[in-house]
Amino acid sequence: MKKHLLLASIIFLGLTSCGQKINFGNVVNSVLSNAPLTEDEIGQGLKEALSVGINLGADKASALDGYFKNPKIRIPFPPEVQKVETALRNIGLGGEVDKFVLALNRGAENAAVQAKPIFISAIKQLTIRDAINILRGEKDAATQFLRRTTSPQLIQAFEPFMVKSLENTQATKYYTDIANVYNKIPFTSKVNPDLKGYATQKAIDGLFILVADEEAKIRENPMARTSELLKRVFGSNQ
Repeated sequence: MKKHLLLASIIFLGLTSCGQKINFGNVVNSVLSNAPLTEDEIGQGLKEALSVGINLGADKASALDGYFKNPKIRIPFPPEVQKVETALRNIGLGGEVDKFVLALNRGAENAAVQAKPIFISAIKQLTIRDAINILRGEKDAATQFLRRTTSPQLIQAFEPFMVKSLENTQATKYYTDIANVYNKIPFTSKVNPDLKGYATQKAIDGLFILVADEEAKIRENPMARTSELLKRVFGSNQ
């Protein structure tokens, strides 16, 4: 650090002796910005990038139609009981299916805002060694690492919010009604899938997709780096 400041001082004195006006603070910042990154800076930079990503991602997901009108994360009728949707549409109950899918996505949108503190808590567990290993990875390396290492804990913490949200949007009621109608159709096998588990997993998957998008922006677009630390950490990787 002393060497860098000494260098900045020499540059400053040399330029002023030549009659040039120069901002000493800018010189120091320029010199220090080229100093090698410490492991702590790398770790903090990755954590900050993920924090920015989850905040922006959760805000987008929790907005009206954040899930429903985003084809990348829209939650469809549970695929393992796709035959239910097909059968009900065939007998003129497509409107009931559509009502359920809308309520399902509204439930995810309402619950998404609750994901912020859960994700942030998980991000804080990222070690410096983890950060160094993923800094020069793929454009979604940090997000994928977070997904691999925290998904079980995230699901456990997020599920209660998702269940409550599904009840508030009546998605649970609509699905129960749909299942009951389907189960009365002759020659069909009974269905009773785990709606809360499906909805929770899909909602979290959608959040990870949005976080990955934000991480890619920070890695690829200098304008997305909203702090000096992000500029130093991700600028050094280019």
